[in-house]
Amino acid sequence: MSTTPRVSSAIAGEPAHFGSVLAHQPAIAESFFALYGRFWGSDVLAARIKEVARMRNARVTECGFCRNVRFDKAVAEGLGEEVVDDITDGYETSDKLTATEKAVLKFTDALIHDPDLLTGDAKAALQRHLTPAQIAELGLGVTLFLALAKALITMGLEPEVMDRTVLPTPAVLEAAE
Repeated sequence: MSTTPRVSSAIAGEPAHFGSVLAHQPAIAESFFALYGRFWGSDVLAARIKEVARMRNARVTECGFCRNVRFDKAVAEGLGEEVVDDITDGYETSDKLTATEKAVLKFTDALIHDPDLLTGDAKAALQRHLTPAQIAELGLGVTLFLALAKALITMGLEPEVMDRTVLPTPAVLEAAE
């Protein structure tokens, strides 16, 4: 992966990062961040469940930024590194992931790779553990995670080195008055 940004910053004197690159299209960026904040602000799914899916996406896409960021609300809900460490291929045999989390991971894999992964027992497990509203929210969330990871990677905006970082959970930003 390239360590040189492929898209320049729109903010004079500021290095290229996701926010400064999206500043080339401020209205679209504002809408994207509002959507992402609304997703994380919704309580239809617990933040821990959302973060489990986001971590799976990060591992599959190999997004360095995504792999190293944790959102504080999910951490507060008990998502520790011992659980995150099991969000790899073979998660089905983990004794640290709950049955709900395993169903979420199978759904995430189906969205990223192949919808046929979500048939039979996997589909029944998902429907047993999540409501239709939760499944819809999860599907939209994984779509956002995948798009964001691919954008960071493709635009060359991943940091060369990044420590594990806990960040505030995204929220809808209030418009300036």
